[in-house]
Amino acid sequence: MDKIAIVTGGARGIGRGIALSLAKRGFSLALADRLEAPLAATIAEAEAMGVAAMPLLGDVSDYAWVQTAAASVVQRFGRVDVLVNNAGISQPKGLLDIDETEWDVTIDTNLKSMFSWCKAIAPGMLAQGGGRIVNISSVSANTGAGFSAVSKFAYCAAKAGVLGLTRGLAKELAPSITVNAICPGAIDTDLTRAMLEKHEESVLRSIPMGRFGTAEDIGEVAAFLATVTPNFMTGEVLDVDGGQWVN
Repeated sequence: MDKIAIVTGGARGIGRGIALSLAKRGFSLALADRLEAPLAATIAEAEAMGVAAMPLLGDVSDYAWVQTAAASVVQRFGRVDVLVNNAGISQPKGLLDIDETEWDVTIDTNLKSMFSWCKAIAPGMLAQGGGRIVNISSVSANTGAGFSAVSKFAYCAAKAGVLGLTRGLAKELAPSITVNAICPGAIDTDLTRAMLEKHEESVLRSIPMGRFGTAEDIGEVAAFLATVTPNFMTGEVLDVDGGQWVN
């Protein structure tokens, strides 16, 4: 039976890397994003790999839209086996500059959206006997925002919340559904490239593996969590940072 995966924020960057890593393994995809042209491009890339791919154009911070979008995926494919909560936005403003609306948008997009998708998808996973949820957090959830980080404290707070959500749901939804998280480090994407290039020498000195990460690096770890069998891992957080923040 074909496997079905939803990837939020699937149009570009890390989300695109995850989507294509899953497509490479034969997953049919539903990709949620608000960027129409990049979303269409990634859908076309996935379809060129021989899998079905469904665009979900909308705002993941909108709870009602998420419930409708999730239902449309089930209507088309019949089930969802893997949910990858990746959608997020940066927030470069610090405490002294950010306003309440900017804080709320950051939390709604980076954290509330994961609640909304889990709320929509988990009941069906339980009814079908299982599924897997992968949440994308950030090393900044544990370290705070470094000097080369695109985002500051509000983003860190949201991503720390993702880790609490992951661990709490791992216990609530076991044994049928596994819930794990990935914390990317310095990953080269359109969003981060300018900042990484500005601090390239100093950041690379802090990464034992000697390079910036790629979207494919995160995609392959997400695909592992989506497919590894047998699987006795839930509630875990995997740092994918080239050893930069070894504990």
